[in-house]
Amino acid sequence: MSEVLLAARGIKKSYLSATRRVEVLKGVDLDVRRGESVCILGVSGTGKSTLLHILGTLDVPTEGTVLFEGDDVFGLSGADLAAFRNRTIGFVFQFHYLLPEFTALENVMMPALIARTPAAKARRRAEELLERVEVAHRLTHKPGELSGGEQQRVAIARALMMSPALLLADEPTGNLDPETARTVHDLILSLNETENLTLVVVSHNPELAATMDSAYTLMNGRLVRKNIEGGYA
Repeated sequence: MSEVLLAARGIKKSYLSATRRVEVLKGVDLDVRRGESVCILGVSGTGKSTLLHILGTLDVPTEGTVLFEGDDVFGLSGADLAAFRNRTIGFVFQFHYLLPEFTALENVMMPALIARTPAAKARRRAEELLERVEVAHRLTHKPGELSGGEQQRVAIARALMMSPALLLADEPTGNLDPETARTVHDLILSLNETENLTLVVVSHNPELAATMDSAYTLMNGRLVRKNIEGGYA
C-alpha cells in the first residue's frame, strides 16, 4: 500500500449539555493510505458520523488534528478550507441531500459550478459520471422522480464531480432495501478499485466491512482495529 493520505491524531470531541460535558471521541488515531478502503463500524450513537465529519472538515475536534498528505487541514483559513473540501473530498450521506428543484444532471454539476468550472465542461463531466454509475438514462429527471437507489447513485456521481482524492460515505445504504444496498456497495468498491479512490465508509454492516481493506470498530470513544475474520487486533 502507498503512503498515508489521511491521518487523524489524538482526535477528541466533547459537547456541553445542560448538566455535564459529554465526551464522544476520546483520542482517535487513524492512518488511511492512498487507495485504501476503510470501514468504521459501531452501533448508533457511538460517534461514527462525528468522526467522519471531522475527517472531512465539516466539524472541528475539541482536541487533535487531521493531516492530509502531512499538512494540518485545520490550519487553513475558512475560504481555503472550503476550497480544499470542495476539490479534494467527496461526501456521500445516508440521506442523499439532492436539491429537489434540479435535475440529476444539474445536481451532479453543482460542485463544479460552485468552483466556477465552465458550464459546458461541467456538463460533460457530469454526463460521464452519470453513465459511470449507470443512471445516464435518468439525467433529466428530478430527485422525486428517481428510486432510492437511483438517488444514491446520483449522489455518488455528485461526490465524484471534482475528481476527489478521498471519498467519505456515512451509512450510504442505510435507507435502501438489501438488494439495492448491495448494488450501491458494489459500485462504491468498484470506484475504489478502478479510480484509485481512497475510501472511508461509516457503517453498521459487518458484511460490508469484510469486503474492505481495513475495518475498525468505534467503542467507548476510541477506534479498535477489527480483523476481517471477525476478531480484534
